[in-house]
Amino acid sequence: MSERTAARGAVIVADTTGPADIYGVHGTAGLTHWKALASGLDLAAGWEAVEWASVPPGGVSGEHRHTRTEEIYFVLRGSGEIVLDGVASPIREGSMVLTGVGTVHGLRNTGGTDLDWLVIEIRSPHTAHTLRTAAREDSDSPARPVLKETLVNARLHDLRAEGTVDPAGVFTGPLRQAALRSLEPGGTLRLRADGAEHTVFVTAGSGWAQSDSATVELTAGTSVTLPLGTEVRLGAGKSERLEFFHAELAVPATTAPEHAR
Repeated sequence: MSERTAARGAVIVADTTGPADIYGVHGTAGLTHWKALASGLDLAAGWEAVEWASVPPGGVSGEHRHTRTEEIYFVLRGSGEIVLDGVASPIREGSMVLTGVGTVHGLRNTGGTDLDWLVIEIRSPHTAHTLRTAAREDSDSPARPVLKETLVNARLHDLRAEGTVDPAGVFTGPLRQAALRSLEPGGTLRLRADGAEHTVFVTAGSGWAQSDSATVELTAGTSVTLPLGTEVRLGAGKSERLEFFHAELAVPATTAPEHAR
């Protein structure tokens, strides 16, 4: 396992300590705490980034339109409102927002504590194809046809109540599912990045993650991201449950062999 700066192909472990302070996110005034937990540069499945963000009471993440990526917001703490194509809806811990290509969204903290959320940003099929073609300089293979993308509305979910969400109908890219999962005390779960890549973010409890090379402690705020070809066993502690957000992205067949070289 390794830190966020790991070479491609290593399991990526990160946490929310030491975030950057950013002022004026998406054109608004005020402070946002932000940290990158994983980068698409280290992954094969069309991820743009896995990030953690937080705004204080009254803070805003400004409204902006998504033109090349699809995005998950999963609320970890606090309460506020999400604005989707001009319509505001309340959000709280456990809320998850799917924002599709063409949608305008923004977020405001209306509560009395910090509003923390997890961000999963995913390249649309068109963006992913364009980047792959540019990287090959059009020499390795003929350009594949680009699917026409429809501008779609966003969708708001209560992930704590629903457990698992299928993004079909909103997302056009590689996200297979997003889920809030848990392990009972002493329970274990094996994740293998075979045809898909995974990211896990611990929301509550404690436990451990074990790969072939290391074992690391898991506490709230720790993330584990599995690039293609890696495997991890997750375990809950003996005295408490381990709860975590889990997202899984399919790896395109044309990318997998290239990534493995």
